Amino acid sequence: MLSLALAGKPNAGKSTFYTASTLAEVDVANYPFTTIDANRGVTHARTRCPCLDRDERCGNCEDGIRYVPVELVDVAGLVPGAHEGRGLGNQFLDELTNADAIVNVVDASGGTNAEGEPVEVGTFDPVEEVDFIEEELEQWLAGIVHRNWETVVRKSRSPDFDMDDALADLLTGVGASEYDIAAVLRDLEYPPNPREWTDEDRVTLARAIRQRTKPIVLVANKMDIAPEENLERLAETGKPVIAATADGELALRRAREAGIIDYHPGDDDFELRGDVSGAQQKGLERIRDLMAEHGGTGTQEAIDTAVYDVLDRITVYPVQNESKWTDGTGNVLPDAFLLPRASTPHDLAYAVHSDIGEGYLHAVDARSKRRIAEDHELSEGDVIKIVSTAN
Repeated sequence: MLSLALAGKPNAGKSTFYTASTLAEVDVANYPFTTIDANRGVTHARTRCPCLDRDERCGNCEDGIRYVPVELVDVAGLVPGAHEGRGLGNQFLDELTNADAIVNVVDASGGTNAEGEPVEVGTFDPVEEVDFIEEELEQWLAGIVHRNWETVVRKSRSPDFDMDDALADLLTGVGASEYDIAAVLRDLEYPPNPREWTDEDRVTLARAIRQRTKPIVLVANKMDIAPEENLERLAETGKPVIAATADGELALRRAREAGIIDYHPGDDDFELRGDVSGAQQKGLERIRDLMAEHGGTGTQEAIDTAVYDVLDRITVYPVQNESKWTDGTGNVLPDAFLLPRASTPHDLAYAVHSDIGEGYLHAVDARSKRRIAEDHELSEGDVIKIVSTAN
């Protein structure tokens, strides 16, 4: 399962975003460090279900909308100097090790200072938070490299020394694969002798590793109270920025659970279906106005942006019966896998199970009913039958 981590300073709305996206109950309060231990839950990326191309719905989607599970981790907020251990910084940064991407939740209202303490709305510049998470992550990684560099230097005295292997030993523990390290080193200029590396060289390496292994989506949270100029300036930063109201999304999810509204997460509107009080209707209409202006509450869009745009994943559906699109027990399109773009049928086989991957024979496109090549690049929404000795 893909893993996204919510990052940001304290009191920016991470825990509310987490609750709205997972409906898991966590502590939410208007003071720093409400979250101490990481919260782990399941959210979902939204996509079009292939069953829309058939006469009947599959039963595993919502009116043709497929929600694919993604892990969401909410960790303690960062304060300046987190990489040096301030606040709960080291604990926070350690929790990011296994995240595939970071969702940086920013208080777009400017109603909390750098430490996460409440201030008057509009008095703190949220643009200061844009590079904050990146800098803390990169300095933390640089610190790991620096503290362990003597090990690399010792290894370099061996006649069979290989820089890629040495750095893989050093950095695979923080979520960088051997392939990531090799790709980063190809694009860097660095001294071949580790003894000649400077602090700047190590920071450059850490920055490149962070950019490759921990891409960031920026969520301009609290758009319901944010000054318009704040949202405009955040949108001009050149980062992937999603304006959002986690409070609004949480209200909609709870209203949906209570049977008050018809709403699919990620929709740009909802329908009232139950009796509501005057106060409830007024609150829901305020959210509706925001959704009309911004195309939704932004929380689902943030998840989808991280999964499909930043991580560049596609959704592929393995089946055993290519005619009925079912598994072995007759369930229609029971599973959905988020694979890297350009994945092949053989990659899908391994994603389903290592035994199926090792026993891979061939694959069939369930739409065309034709066998496809082992190196065929899969596309979003493909329905694929894998034939394997392990079937």
